[in-house]
Amino acid sequence: MHVVVIGAGIIGAVSAVELLRDGHQVTIVEPGVPGGDQAASYGNGCWLSPSSVLPVSAPGLWKKVPGWLADPLGPLAVRWSYLPKAAGWLARFIAAGSTAAKVHKLASAMRPLVDGCPGLHRKLAEEAGVGELIQQRGLLYVFPEKADFEAEKLAWEIRHAHGVRWSELDADELRQFEPSLDRRYKFGLFVADGGHCMDPGMYVAALVNHAVGQGARLVRAAAEGFDIQGGRLIAVKTSAGPIACDRAVIATGAHSRKLAAMVGDRVQLETERGYHVMIDSDGVGPRTPIMPSDGKMANTLTNNGLRVAGQVEIAGLEAAPNWKRAEILRDYALKTYPALPRDLPAEKVKVWMGHRPSTPDSLPCMGAASGCADVFHAFGHGHIGLASGAVSGRLIADLIGGKKPVIDPAPYNPARFN
Repeated sequence: MHVVVIGAGIIGAVSAVELLRDGHQVTIVEPGVPGGDQAASYGNGCWLSPSSVLPVSAPGLWKKVPGWLADPLGPLAVRWSYLPKAAGWLARFIAAGSTAAKVHKLASAMRPLVDGCPGLHRKLAEEAGVGELIQQRGLLYVFPEKADFEAEKLAWEIRHAHGVRWSELDADELRQFEPSLDRRYKFGLFVADGGHCMDPGMYVAALVNHAVGQGARLVRAAAEGFDIQGGRLIAVKTSAGPIACDRAVIATGAHSRKLAAMVGDRVQLETERGYHVMIDSDGVGPRTPIMPSDGKMANTLTNNGLRVAGQVEIAGLEAAPNWKRAEILRDYALKTYPALPRDLPAEKVKVWMGHRPSTPDSLPCMGAASGCADVFHAFGHGHIGLASGAVSGRLIADLIGGKKPVIDPAPYNPARFN
């Protein structure tokens, strides 16, 4: 079949590679530069984490809503001006993880998306000629005291119940394991089967180039809709003209809602705006990627410097960035790694803001559209887009080709929001 993949982020790129592997003809439609800084895939936290099985929503979260509205610089903030538009999504978000039983159910659906993800990405990267970009050195979660870990006991119990394993490190072991880390952290968890990407933008660009090398066509245009006749897809309408095809994949991240509505699905999709700061640190930073419990941000030493990524801001697709949020990330880095210069010059610090495509239940939308079985949704991966990209792309290729799916697609049915 001829399949048009709309979007060249990590999900679209892997989908294209896997569709080509199955012998399909592929056209990728993307208005921007694949792997460019306009994409969420470019600016994520670099983590390939099999422990990312928890939805963002959690029991008792509703109690924190007043704080989200009062503190525009908190780790999760909602802009007052956007609240009327986001209210419905936020209500479903709070309800999604309101009990431990609900969180367990969602975790059971998230685990297959990230299980073994570093090895899967390593294989893809090697195929694309950039195997060195995927590192499998584990991931480290650090806490000021063991009591801070105990305060998150439910979250780690759920992770353990869904196959996540770790080793505990006391203060001395943590010093030996990660000497660059500030001594206020006295307890750690090492997840050995975790990994990370040294340059997510370069990785996505390499996957797209690999797809083109395998015969895909890259069309630099924006998708505008679908030509559907008698319930069958005839073409994808783009700013460069229609592209005749048999199937299409919507993989445009946080911008997917409009296209999804055109094929019968009113998906609950919001942008969780995330920020990162990239510090030209001259090699100063953690040998193993770190998540500090008091900052909830990914600290990763990459090819381009120390990347500190995190924050959740509910403010829509159009609002201007609040760069004070990136300054918070920078300041945390200075507190966390004493060897970083206290007076970082501006040219050594780069900031970025992007749009996580997030559903209320933290599960992506993957599967055939309600209004046309020839169009497939592949978006809404939230905080696990990079990690889950390998399995998600394979799943989409399986569904399009009528093969036995690599994982059960039922939990990700886009129609669950209709």
